[in-house]
Amino acid sequence: MNFKEIQELIRLVGKSELSEFKMKDGEFELTIKTQRAGKFQEGVQSVSYLPVAAPISVPSAPLNQNKANTENTPAPSASENAVKNQIEIKSPMVGTFYRSGSPDKPPYIKVGDKVEPGNTVCIIEAMKLFNEIESEVKGTIVKVCVEDASPVEYDQVLFILEP
Repeated sequence: MNFKEIQELIRLVGKSELSEFKMKDGEFELTIKTQRAGKFQEGVQSVSYLPVAAPISVPSAPLNQNKANTENTPAPSASENAVKNQIEIKSPMVGTFYRSGSPDKPPYIKVGDKVEPGNTVCIIEAMKLFNEIESEVKGTIVKVCVEDASPVEYDQVLFILEP
């Protein structure tokens, strides 16, 4: 099971009325627990799993304000917008969108900035982990589609670029 499949499972369980979801496939075991108090509350409380023989790469970052490690962070998917010849950078996960590494620092990118593959464009906090999101495309930022400190969904457009 890859990281995107795990993310999709987390999203689906979070939207369902399940309080716990368990899955086992060989040595791989996944448990997703949600917090339910009488009535439906959206969100995943915790996720735990044991790695399979081939390790699954899960992005993680320290909770401090230092620059996070992006070595294993998946890059956002990019899709071509044929009508306007624009590229969209989409959220690879559900979480909270941040334009900078801390409130006292400037945003990673702003409208008019040129980005290269590998440049950090934002941070998405998911389950208390701060994940630096990198561009996998080259272009110029024409629009920032999300407000700072706003919740984002999986595959939501974060930025629009012109190649």
